[in-house]
Amino acid sequence: MAADTRPAAASGLPPHLVEGYEVFLGGRFREEHERFRALAIKGQRPTTMVIGCCDSRVAPEAIFDAGPGELFVLRNVAALVPPYEPDDHFHGASAALEYAIMALEVQHVVVLGHGKCGGVKAFAQISVDPGTPRLSHSDFIGDWIKMLAPAVERLGGAPDPEDENYLQKLEFETIKQTLIHLRSFPMVQILERRGYLHLHGAYFGVTDGRLLALDEESGEFRPVAEKAHAAALLEARF
Repeated sequence: MAADTRPAAASGLPPHLVEGYEVFLGGRFREEHERFRALAIKGQRPTTMVIGCCDSRVAPEAIFDAGPGELFVLRNVAALVPPYEPDDHFHGASAALEYAIMALEVQHVVVLGHGKCGGVKAFAQISVDPGTPRLSHSDFIGDWIKMLAPAVERLGGAPDPEDENYLQKLEFETIKQTLIHLRSFPMVQILERRGYLHLHGAYFGVTDGRLLALDEESGEFRPVAEKAHAAALLEARF
Protein backbone atom coordinates (compact mmCIF):
# COMPACT_ATOMS: atom_id res chain seq x y z
CA MET A 1 0.00 0.00 0.00
CA ALA A 2 1.38 3.40 -0.98
CA ALA A 3 1.88 5.99 1.72
CA ASP A 4 -1.22 8.10 2.34
CA THR A 5 -0.04 11.68 1.86
CA ARG A 6 -3.49 13.24 1.88
CA PRO A 7 -4.18 15.78 4.62
CA ALA A 8 -6.01 14.61 7.73
CA ALA A 9 -9.78 14.46 7.51
CA ALA A 10 -11.99 16.86 9.45
CA SER A 11 -11.92 14.35 12.32
CA GLY A 12 -8.16 14.76 12.58
CA LEU A 13 -7.54 11.14 11.62
CA PRO A 14 -5.65 9.97 8.51
CA PRO A 15 -8.09 9.61 5.58
CA HIS A 16 -7.44 5.88 5.09
CA LEU A 17 -8.51 5.21 8.69
CA VAL A 18 -11.72 7.18 8.23
CA GLU A 19 -12.44 5.25 5.03
CA GLY A 20 -11.76 1.97 6.80
CA TYR A 21 -14.10 2.95 9.62
CA GLU A 22 -16.86 3.70 7.12
CA VAL A 23 -16.41 0.24 5.61
CA PHE A 24 -16.55 -1.25 9.11
CA LEU A 25 -19.81 0.58 9.86
CA GLY A 26 -21.41 -0.63 6.65
CA GLY A 27 -20.21 -4.20 7.05
CA ARG A 28 -19.01 -5.87 10.21
CA PHE A 29 -20.52 -3.42 12.68
CA ARG A 30 -23.93 -3.67 11.01
CA GLU A 31 -23.72 -7.48 11.03
CA GLU A 32 -22.53 -7.72 14.65
CA HIS A 33 -24.25 -4.71 16.19
CA GLU A 34 -26.11 -6.83 18.73
CA ARG A 35 -22.90 -8.54 19.74
CA PHE A 36 -21.20 -5.22 20.40
CA ARG A 37 -24.21 -4.10 22.41
CA ALA A 38 -24.13 -7.28 24.52
CA LEU A 39 -20.40 -6.91 25.12
CA ALA A 40 -20.91 -3.32 26.22
CA ILE A 41 -23.58 -4.34 28.73
CA LYS A 42 -22.21 -7.65 30.01
CA GLY A 43 -18.49 -6.94 29.58
CA GLN A 44 -15.87 -9.05 27.87
CA ARG A 45 -15.21 -12.66 28.76
CA PRO A 46 -12.63 -14.03 26.31
CA THR A 47 -11.25 -17.48 27.04
CA THR A 48 -7.96 -16.88 25.26
CA MET A 49 -5.15 -14.36 25.50
CA VAL A 50 -2.80 -14.01 22.53
CA ILE A 51 0.64 -12.49 23.03
CA GLY A 52 1.78 -11.38 19.59
CA CYS A 53 4.23 -9.09 17.85
CA CYS A 54 3.54 -5.46 16.92
CA ASP A 55 4.32 -6.37 13.30
CA SER A 56 1.50 -5.03 11.13
CA ARG A 57 1.49 -8.22 9.04
CA VAL A 58 0.54 -10.49 11.94
CA ALA A 59 -2.90 -9.62 13.30
CA PRO A 60 -4.20 -12.36 15.65
CA GLU A 61 -7.86 -11.45 15.07
CA ALA A 62 -7.39 -11.93 11.32
CA ILE A 63 -5.32 -15.13 11.58
CA PHE A 64 -7.80 -16.81 13.92
CA ASP A 65 -10.92 -15.22 12.39
CA ALA A 66 -11.93 -13.92 15.80
CA GLY A 67 -14.93 -11.73 16.42
CA PRO A 68 -15.36 -8.96 18.99
CA GLY A 69 -14.79 -10.14 22.55
CA GLU A 70 -13.18 -13.46 21.60
CA LEU A 71 -9.48 -12.68 22.07
CA PHE A 72 -7.61 -10.59 24.63
CA VAL A 73 -4.55 -9.46 22.70
CA LEU A 74 -1.21 -8.10 23.87
CA ARG A 75 1.19 -7.02 21.13
CA ASN A 76 4.74 -5.83 21.55
CA VAL A 77 8.13 -6.15 19.86
CA ALA A 78 8.92 -9.82 19.10
CA ALA A 79 5.97 -11.10 21.20
CA LEU A 80 8.12 -10.97 24.32
CA VAL A 81 7.06 -10.88 27.95
CA PRO A 82 9.62 -10.01 30.63
CA PRO A 83 10.12 -12.34 33.60
CA TYR A 84 8.27 -11.74 36.87
CA GLU A 85 9.74 -8.57 38.39
CA PRO A 86 7.52 -7.05 41.10
CA ASP A 87 9.23 -3.68 41.55
CA ASP A 88 8.35 0.01 41.25
CA HIS A 89 8.95 0.21 37.50
CA PHE A 90 6.24 0.29 34.83
CA HIS A 91 5.32 -3.16 33.48
CA GLY A 92 2.77 -2.93 30.69
CA ALA A 93 3.12 -6.53 29.47
CA SER A 94 2.98 -7.94 32.99
CA ALA A 95 -0.06 -5.81 33.81
CA ALA A 96 -1.90 -7.06 30.72
CA LEU A 97 -1.02 -10.65 31.61
CA GLU A 98 -2.21 -10.18 35.18
CA TYR A 99 -5.48 -8.65 34.02
CA ALA A 100 -6.15 -11.43 31.54
CA ILE A 101 -5.47 -14.20 34.04
CA MET A 102 -6.77 -12.75 37.29
CA ALA A 103 -9.64 -10.51 36.14
CA LEU A 104 -10.82 -12.13 32.90
CA GLU A 105 -9.84 -15.65 33.97
CA VAL A 106 -8.67 -16.71 30.52
CA GLN A 107 -8.04 -20.42 30.14
CA HIS A 108 -5.43 -20.22 27.40
CA VAL A 109 -2.41 -18.01 26.74
CA VAL A 110 -0.97 -18.33 23.23
CA VAL A 111 2.45 -16.91 22.39
CA LEU A 112 2.28 -16.12 18.66
CA GLY A 113 5.65 -15.62 16.99
CA HIS A 114 6.11 -15.15 13.27
CA GLY A 115 8.42 -15.27 10.28
CA LYS A 116 10.43 -12.26 9.13
CA CYS A 117 10.37 -10.80 12.66
CA GLY A 118 12.25 -7.49 12.71
CA GLY A 119 12.87 -7.63 16.46
CA VAL A 120 14.47 -11.07 16.25
CA LYS A 121 16.66 -10.05 13.30
CA ALA A 122 17.69 -6.85 15.11
CA PHE A 123 18.93 -8.84 18.10
CA ALA A 124 20.86 -11.19 15.82
CA GLN A 125 22.50 -8.14 14.25
CA ILE A 126 23.32 -6.62 17.62
CA SER A 127 24.79 -9.93 18.82
CA VAL A 128 27.20 -9.88 15.90
CA ASP A 129 27.88 -6.15 15.96
CA PRO A 130 27.03 -4.28 19.20
CA GLY A 131 27.52 -1.05 17.28
CA THR A 132 24.62 -1.75 14.95
CA PRO A 133 22.94 1.64 14.43
CA ARG A 134 19.35 2.65 15.17
CA LEU A 135 18.36 -0.06 17.65
CA SER A 136 21.38 -1.00 19.72
CA HIS A 137 21.70 2.45 21.29
CA SER A 138 18.01 3.33 21.39
CA ASP A 139 16.21 4.22 24.59
CA PHE A 140 13.97 1.17 24.61
CA ILE A 141 14.18 -1.45 21.85
CA GLY A 142 17.82 -2.39 22.41
CA ASP A 143 17.18 -3.20 26.07
CA TRP A 144 13.87 -4.92 25.34
CA ILE A 145 15.25 -7.43 22.85
CA LYS A 146 18.13 -8.30 25.17
CA MET A 147 15.63 -10.77 26.59
CA LEU A 148 16.52 -12.90 23.56
CA ALA A 149 20.06 -13.55 24.81
CA PRO A 150 19.21 -16.96 26.36
CA ALA A 151 17.53 -18.01 23.11
CA VAL A 152 20.71 -17.23 21.15
CA GLU A 153 22.78 -19.14 23.70
CA ARG A 154 20.59 -22.23 23.37
CA LEU A 155 21.14 -22.27 19.61
CA GLY A 156 24.92 -22.08 20.04
CA GLY A 157 27.33 -20.62 17.52
CA ALA A 158 27.48 -17.06 16.31
CA PRO A 159 24.18 -15.57 15.07
CA ASP A 160 23.96 -14.97 11.34
CA PRO A 161 21.37 -12.23 10.68
CA GLU A 162 21.48 -12.98 6.95
CA ASP A 163 20.78 -16.72 7.31
CA GLU A 164 17.03 -17.31 6.97
CA ASN A 165 17.29 -20.79 8.51
CA TYR A 166 19.08 -19.43 11.56
CA LEU A 167 16.60 -16.60 11.96
CA GLN A 168 13.67 -18.99 11.85
CA LYS A 169 15.30 -21.14 14.54
CA LEU A 170 15.78 -18.01 16.63
CA GLU A 171 12.13 -17.03 16.05
CA PHE A 172 11.15 -20.46 17.38
CA GLU A 173 13.42 -20.05 20.41
CA THR A 174 11.94 -16.60 21.05
CA ILE A 175 8.52 -18.19 21.52
CA LYS A 176 10.01 -20.71 23.94
CA GLN A 177 11.76 -17.90 25.83
CA THR A 178 8.49 -16.06 26.33
CA LEU A 179 6.93 -19.27 27.66
CA ILE A 180 9.81 -19.58 30.12
CA HIS A 181 9.22 -16.02 31.29
CA LEU A 182 5.47 -16.59 31.60
CA ARG A 183 6.12 -19.53 33.92
CA SER A 184 8.16 -17.29 36.21
CA PHE A 185 4.90 -15.63 37.34
CA PRO A 186 3.50 -17.28 40.49
CA MET A 187 -0.09 -16.91 39.26
CA VAL A 188 0.80 -18.77 36.05
CA GLN A 189 2.64 -21.51 37.92
CA ILE A 190 -0.26 -22.14 40.29
CA LEU A 191 -3.06 -22.05 37.72
CA GLU A 192 -1.17 -24.13 35.16
CA ARG A 193 -0.31 -26.74 37.79
CA ARG A 194 -3.98 -26.96 38.79
CA GLY A 195 -5.10 -27.27 35.17
CA TYR A 196 -7.00 -23.98 35.04
CA LEU A 197 -4.54 -22.32 32.65
CA HIS A 198 -2.87 -23.69 29.52
CA LEU A 199 0.11 -22.15 27.74
CA HIS A 200 0.71 -22.59 24.02
CA GLY A 201 3.34 -21.59 21.47
CA ALA A 202 2.46 -20.84 17.85
CA TYR A 203 4.26 -19.52 14.78
CA PHE A 204 2.77 -17.80 11.73
CA GLY A 205 4.57 -17.78 8.39
CA VAL A 206 4.06 -14.36 6.86
CA THR A 207 5.16 -15.55 3.43
CA ASP A 208 2.91 -18.59 3.10
CA GLY A 209 0.28 -18.20 5.85
CA ARG A 210 1.36 -21.45 7.48
CA LEU A 211 0.56 -21.88 11.17
CA LEU A 212 2.71 -24.07 13.41
CA ALA A 213 2.06 -25.11 17.00
CA LEU A 214 4.72 -25.97 19.57
CA ASP A 215 4.78 -29.51 20.93
CA GLU A 216 6.51 -28.77 24.23
CA GLU A 217 7.22 -32.42 24.89
CA SER A 218 9.41 -32.77 21.79
CA GLY A 219 10.28 -29.08 21.42
CA GLU A 220 9.19 -29.23 17.78
CA PHE A 221 6.80 -26.94 15.91
CA ARG A 222 4.17 -28.90 13.99
CA PRO A 223 1.80 -27.77 11.21
CA VAL A 224 -1.79 -26.87 12.08
CA ALA A 225 -4.68 -27.63 9.71
CA GLU A 226 -2.35 -28.86 6.96
CA LYS A 227 -5.13 -29.92 4.57
CA ALA A 228 -6.93 -26.59 4.83
CA HIS A 229 -3.65 -24.73 4.28
CA ALA A 230 -2.78 -26.82 1.22
CA ALA A 231 -6.27 -26.29 -0.22
CA ALA A 232 -6.02 -22.53 0.31
CA LEU A 233 -2.76 -22.39 -1.63
CA LEU A 234 -4.31 -24.33 -4.51
CA GLU A 235 -7.23 -21.96 -4.92
CA ALA A 236 -7.20 -19.88 -8.09
CA ARG A 237 -5.94 -16.33 -7.78
CA PHE A 238 -7.15 -13.52 -10.01
